[in-house]
Amino acid sequence: MKTFRIGFLAAFVLIAGLFAAATPGGASAFFAWSVTDVPAGDTLNIRAWPSSQSQILVAYPNNTMLSLTGKCTGGVTLDAIAGLAKWKQRQAVRYQWCQVWIDPNGGGQYRAAWVYGKYIRPA
Repeated sequence: MKTFRIGFLAAFVLIAGLFAAATPGGASAFFAWSVTDVPAGDTLNIRAWPSSQSQILVAYPNNTMLSLTGKCTGGVTLDAIAGLAKWKQRQAVRYQWCQVWIDPNGGGQYRAAWVYGKYIRPA
């Protein structure tokens, strides 16, 4: 039994270390949200800055999982609203821009970008 616990603990530490190494630099927490309510056949634009006039970096269809940093415009932080019901979290960001980590080229070069809150929901 003792050997099992040590093995389990070692595996847990290894997995936690791999996760920490895989997160983009400077990120301390991630919040899993997904793309929602985008009209059929359309995609949600992820932008360089929190503005509808900003450069589009990548676009995702409904149900795509996103890793949000927790920072939104208007003073909203996902950490502060995490304990609320999911519908209340959605309402809190509905008219805000929230920061998301993306890898637009799929090469491990993550960067911060922005998504409009109307089209995301807590996962």
